Amino acid sequence: MPFPPVVVLNVGGRRYSLARELLKDLPLRRLSRLHGCLLASEPGDERQVLEVCDDYDRERNEYFFDRHSEAFGFLMLYVRYGHLRFLPRMCELSFYHEMLYWGLEGSHLDHCCQRRLDDRMSDTYTFYSAEEELLQAEGSTATASTSSTSCHQQQPQQQQPPEKKWLERMRRTFEEPTSSLAAQVLATISILFVVVSMVVLCASTMPEWRAAENRSMEENSRIIEAICIGWFTAECIVRFIVSKDKCKFVKRPLNIIDLLAITPYYISVLMTVFTGENSELQRAGVTLRVLRMMRIFWVIKLARHFIGLQTLGLTLKRCYREMVMLLVFVCVAMAIFSALAQLLEHGLNIGKPNEGYASIPAACWWVIISMTTVGYGDVCPVTIPGRILGGICVVSGIVLLALPITFIYHSFVQCYHELKFRSARYSRSISAEFLN
Repeated sequence: MPFPPVVVLNVGGRRYSLARELLKDLPLRRLSRLHGCLLASEPGDERQVLEVCDDYDRERNEYFFDRHSEAFGFLMLYVRYGHLRFLPRMCELSFYHEMLYWGLEGSHLDHCCQRRLDDRMSDTYTFYSAEEELLQAEGSTATASTSSTSCHQQQPQQQQPPEKKWLERMRRTFEEPTSSLAAQVLATISILFVVVSMVVLCASTMPEWRAAENRSMEENSRIIEAICIGWFTAECIVRFIVSKDKCKFVKRPLNIIDLLAITPYYISVLMTVFTGENSELQRAGVTLRVLRMMRIFWVIKLARHFIGLQTLGLTLKRCYREMVMLLVFVCVAMAIFSALAQLLEHGLNIGKPNEGYASIPAACWWVIISMTTVGYGDVCPVTIPGRILGGICVVSGIVLLALPITFIYHSFVQCYHELKFRSARYSRSISAEFLN
């Protein structure tokens, strides 16, 4: 007996009668799969149908789904009208799970509900990273292989070689500071080296440090600098050796920063050996000072160990469109207000010309410090039209800078909770390792 043209869906006790051909055009992917199963299944073969629904009544041609009936009603309203919002008096995460079951995603929600869902997920740390999905896939693969081995005992079980286990453990120790006790100890040592190197760098710029009677202190600072560079170099080499993908390792921003922080020291050593620091070679001396000052990049190495710096970097990576939009707003306003300020303060020759606005590029400095409400006071309008323009410039700067900040702040909070959740997950593994 072929399937009837009308399909009855029983969702949580509420029935919906739909034409069978209508199922394939619905945005609910589970119902589209049900239509495909009805076409592919032969009469009397209901196995494919039961993979989509919870139960099936052949006499009534009724398909049972043990799901939330009111949530499904809201999803059907979305099918009819094209707008999807959260069900009142229902948890956002529960409604989102219903959406996932029927084949919808968070992008189908209206913009206001998408923000509510993001806030709710941030509050409850409900995030699924690619790494967790990979671990789940590996776990399922291992389970499948175990069951296959139990069924076919003649096939030997494949185990991971000890070399790969050792490399994976080393990689996690150097890449994830919260993955184990050894990783935390290594991260603490690295932080101490960064702090010591920064203190020595700051102290070396003091006049008392460079005095003639303090030559021994300068020599000691060079020894400390060499020790710190040796530690950073060894750490970078080991991390490169144990990394899975060498090309991806080189392209990572933090690894590039490590390279920029380490390379200037060796360049300065080579230049000192071949040229020296004589006053006659002033150009080489300037180059050496610039290279030594590039050690300030070592501070960014702390991003490996602090969630705050990691959150900042991840936020900038995800919000580059908003950052570009903010930059465009500032540039457009700077072009308009600088041209008007130069005209009012210098171009019209009203009274004594204001030399701070002699050109449009010179007026751009006044515009940028006014829009950001810094107001150094080194350049200021003196005419009445110029002061009125200055007030408009300040108010416009506050409004323009505030527009994209909401999106950036929301992304910052979400990135912070993601990284915090990941750190807490590793902390639980550390506690288990300590107990074992």
